[in-house]
Amino acid sequence: MKVLVTGGLGFVGSHLVDYLCDKTLNKVFVMDNLCSESSSKMNMRDDVTYWIDDIRNLNTYKYENQKFDIIYHLAALARIQPSFKDPLTYLSIDVLGTSHVCEFARRKGSKVVYAGSSSAYAGPMLNPYAFAKFTGEQVCEMYHRIYGMSVVTARFFNVYGSRQPTKGVYATVVGIFEGQTKSNKLLTVTGDGEQRRDFTHVSDIASGFTALGAGKWQGQIFNLGCGSNYSINELANMFGGEKKYIPARPGEARNTLADHTEMTKATGWVPKVSLESYVNRWKGENV
Repeated sequence: MKVLVTGGLGFVGSHLVDYLCDKTLNKVFVMDNLCSESSSKMNMRDDVTYWIDDIRNLNTYKYENQKFDIIYHLAALARIQPSFKDPLTYLSIDVLGTSHVCEFARRKGSKVVYAGSSSAYAGPMLNPYAFAKFTGEQVCEMYHRIYGMSVVTARFFNVYGSRQPTKGVYATVVGIFEGQTKSNKLLTVTGDGEQRRDFTHVSDIASGFTALGAGKWQGQIFNLGCGSNYSINELANMFGGEKKYIPARPGEARNTLADHTEMTKATGWVPKVSLESYVNRWKGENV
């Protein structure tokens, strides 16, 4: 199989590339413009072809001679809070960029596996990021309904693991707690800390995303999450540090919890890594 991974130098994308290269016999190409805070050339592999470019350029002459069996589409602007400040760019990359990917796939006969977001369940009008990702799902569904393309969406639930961003205001909460624990700082908890999240390890995301690449789909949406959730207070207690409460942030869901029953039925995929085991292992290696 010849596959393209958009956003393949980022946190989740680079793990997917590793999975595709190490566990399958795919010929892998990556397109990434390195605009994400988690994207890095340090994630490059010698057995992968990389294009440092924007997905909105995919339908230009530079790639006209390329053709792929599957496109794993992860390239997007992530994070809720910065989307309030720059909604137009989020719409351009997450919606128009997805449209370019689907159009390329239509012309080349490729299947598309799209990285959606669990933020859709709290309501796509809650913030510009959620709206842009949800609209990307609708773009994929439209291309199936009109052109008969094989497209499928996997909604990710609070991904964590190695290569996650650990610095900055908008880093993942697991990454933030790791960085604060290493620096012997207080663990910053937003709001009352009782908001609950379904934390899903990046290796489980990679295996689930790859499983969807094996099928032929009609625009279905599946959940990639553990099916259990924890409050932010409970997560902080796993790390064991003293907490510092900071103001709640707008536009964020109170709770997330995945039901992966249909995903398991369709592909046999089940998550394997628990949050508790990950944190305990991390603490044993770093504290």
